[in-house]
Amino acid sequence: MNQVIETLINHRSIRSFEDKALTQEQIELIVRSAQAASTSSYIQAYSIVGVTDPSKKKRLAELAGNQPYVERNGHFFIFCADLYRHDQIGRMEKADVITSIESTEKFMVAIIDATLAAQNAAIAAESMGLGICYIGGIRNHLKEVCDIIKTPERVIPIFGLVVGYPNQLPDQKPRLSLNHIYHENEYEQNEERYKQELVEFNEVVSSYYQERTNGNRKESWTGQMAKLLEKQARMYMKEFIEEKKLNKK
Repeated sequence: MNQVIETLINHRSIRSFEDKALTQEQIELIVRSAQAASTSSYIQAYSIVGVTDPSKKKRLAELAGNQPYVERNGHFFIFCADLYRHDQIGRMEKADVITSIESTEKFMVAIIDATLAAQNAAIAAESMGLGICYIGGIRNHLKEVCDIIKTPERVIPIFGLVVGYPNQLPDQKPRLSLNHIYHENEYEQNEERYKQELVEFNEVVSSYYQERTNGNRKESWTGQMAKLLEKQARMYMKEFIEEKKLNKK
């Protein structure tokens, strides 16, 4: 096992940071690492907004569900799916690109590009001894988030990434077994085996929560996921995305 793999396997989300800002050199290295990620057909359909204004971070923390670590960290990055520049490319080159830009396929490309870039950024930050946490909560109120960071049409913030010097070392949450995630040649559809693997994982997760809370929490993973999925969240998303002139075709 090499150092890169050790960094990957040792990942955990950090939600408490020292009061110490990242240096400009660190920020640039993280962004350059993000840019080195694979990108579909060289399209580079993403942008990153770094938020340093304390008032903006405070408001973003509120919009993300009152998460204090969105306000207090070393640096806050927002990763955006971005096809605005490709609209501009069409104008520059006098090419009819709108139908393509507004397709589901290109929207997926933008989401994937941004996500690959973000994971590169996360790994780069962790390799520097920093901690990270993804912030999906910014999608709770995307219109307000767009207003705060002033995104144009065809640009949608998809998640944030807080980075900083860790002020905690939480236990790692268990992951599903490799056999449940990895399928060889075809998707395994033995329902009895599939459910048994979930039952076994439930036992692992329940033990993790009991140890972490001194027996006060015994929740299973499937129970937790069922509650999560029963609750309808961010149901405005399809309409909002189309208003941004994305994913229309």
